[in-house]
Amino acid sequence: MSRYWHKIFGVVCLLLAISTTTVMAQSEGATVTSSKIISSAVPFLTISPDTRAGGMGDLGAATSPDVNSQHWNPSKYAFIDGTSGVGISYIPWLRNLADDMSIMYLSGYYRLDDKQVISSSLRYFKYGSIQLADSQGQPLGVNNPNEYSFDIGYSRKLTDKWSGGVVVRYIDSRLNVVSDGLEPGKAFAADVSFYYKNSWRRHSLDRTFSMGANFSNIGSKISFDGGNTESFIPANMRLGFGYSMELDKYNKIVFNMDISKLMVPTPNQTATEASDGTISVSINTGTDQGVISSIFNSFGDAPEGFSEELKECQLSGGIEYWYANQFALRTGYFYENEDKGNRKYATLGAGVKLTSFILDFAYMIPTEQNHPLANTLRFSITFDIGSMLNAGR
Repeated sequence: MSRYWHKIFGVVCLLLAISTTTVMAQSEGATVTSSKIISSAVPFLTISPDTRAGGMGDLGAATSPDVNSQHWNPSKYAFIDGTSGVGISYIPWLRNLADDMSIMYLSGYYRLDDKQVISSSLRYFKYGSIQLADSQGQPLGVNNPNEYSFDIGYSRKLTDKWSGGVVVRYIDSRLNVVSDGLEPGKAFAADVSFYYKNSWRRHSLDRTFSMGANFSNIGSKISFDGGNTESFIPANMRLGFGYSMELDKYNKIVFNMDISKLMVPTPNQTATEASDGTISVSINTGTDQGVISSIFNSFGDAPEGFSEELKECQLSGGIEYWYANQFALRTGYFYENEDKGNRKYATLGAGVKLTSFILDFAYMIPTEQNHPLANTLRFSITFDIGSMLNAGR
């Protein structure tokens, strides 16, 4: 086996996760328990791409606008300060196992006028170079699997306190390293988002309450075998709330919370017993449904009813502290129910803001199980293009 077996295993898991699975149990009267984890194709679309959000438990639906708002809530751009900006993020992936897997994220915005902003982002997931080998250990060549998405957005102020945004996205997944019968998967999707911001002063200090909603990756199914098998992409609903308060002239603290839920079918299993006592358990991932019907059904299709629907919600809470609007400290926590993936982790982050750019760092500490980003330092850098151009005049 090649020394890159762990990468091949990871890609195989991703490909298997997007299809309907059948499990066989041989003992008579055996009880078979299937996973209740909701799976979809191209899960890289749901990974937090920037380190400001990563330092606060991976949230961003209602945080103050920044260059990376495209992923969390594009409608926030309508309230962003400045005329244009660009952000670059780098995230090492499975750092303890490989040194050439990473996620890179490029985002930017441009203000058209005081109400309208256009934006764009490019996300690239690099799986590294994989040396394939046959069962005898003989090399079969090198493959470089990767996935990427590119999108363009438009946001607009609807009132002094409300804004809305839309995004269109192209998705390309090239994980064809296991079988010659596979081919790149391609899909199109759209996001619809809203943002509310209300600011006031109390005791001569600023206060801000914000809310946000982003319905993302609503689009076509994706196939890796020419359309014979189709899988859902990770349509997602994200709701957020934020409260910012100045403590004095130099100190400010912000509290944020996000609730998110995948809008794809919940796996449902049926079991049949043959005459020889063999139990066949089929796990139906609901891929026979249409995209729109599956989104609406996802709020009421859990086998255990409303209690299981609540378990499918992921919670993030975070705190951000600013000193003199130049230095930031962040912390947060992410929670996922043990039946739905059991990801639980704390995060730490920091940032420094200069005249024309911001440098952010984030660090994850798993509290329940290992995570691909465990004990990994991530960083992002954003540039205020408008300020840089004005400074050069």
